[in-house]
Formats: sequence, C-alpha cells, structure tokens
Amino acid sequence: MSLKIRMARGGTKKRPHYSIVVADSHSPRDGRFIQKIGYHNPLLPKDHADRLKLDVDVAKEWLKKGARPSDRVHRFLAEAGVLQPLKKSNPEKAKPKKKAQERAAAAAKAAADAAQAPAAEGEAQA
Repeated sequence: MSLKIRMARGGTKKRPHYSIVVADSHSPRDGRFIQKIGYHNPLLPKDHADRLKLDVDVAKEWLKKGARPSDRVHRFLAEAGVLQPLKKSNPEKAKPKKKAQERAAAAAKAAADAAQAPAAEGEAQA
C-alpha cells in the first residue's frame, strides 16, 4: 500500500478548509484516510496562528514508514524544518523568446549608439 500525506478539502462553497491526512494513494481526495495529522485554513491571514496546525512528530513517523507528501504538504513540512525544500526550476520558461531577444538586442544597440553620439559631438566642438 502506497501512502500519501495530502490535504482533504472540507468546508462549503468558496469557504474551504483543509485537513492534512495520511491516506492510501488510491483513496479519493476527500474520502477514506488513515489518520488526520493537522489542518490548514487558507482564508486566515498568513501570520495568523490558526492558519496551519501540523503534528510534526506524527508526520515524521509516517515519513519513516514510507509516506510521500504532496507538493503543498512538502512545503509545509519544509517550513517546519522536517524536509528539505523542493527545488523546482524551468529556466526555459523564464527566457525571453526569439523576437523579444531581437528587440532587446536592437534596443541595446540603439542605446549604445545614442551614448556614443553625444560624446563624439563634444569632442568635435572642443
């Protein structure tokens, strides 16, 4: 049985709150779970004490037993100092595309030419 530490949604429409649970990976998101180890209320301010409650010791025990956290729960555990933060990177997505690179190069060349032109005029007058 593969175990996941994930969030199960509760609350009404447009008023969510989440339970952090240990569940079988084949169980539905809001379905059967093995143990509830905390909760998360995203409607509260980020610095509010009741926004996130997580039993770190129980989470450590489940991780030792082979439970895999979801991305969001992994972030919570990393903030608590239990796990290393995830390092996700897609450097290709952040790069400007071909036309934007051409425009930037043309703008840089125009700026360089404009900077050299007044200097050349000042030398000619002197």
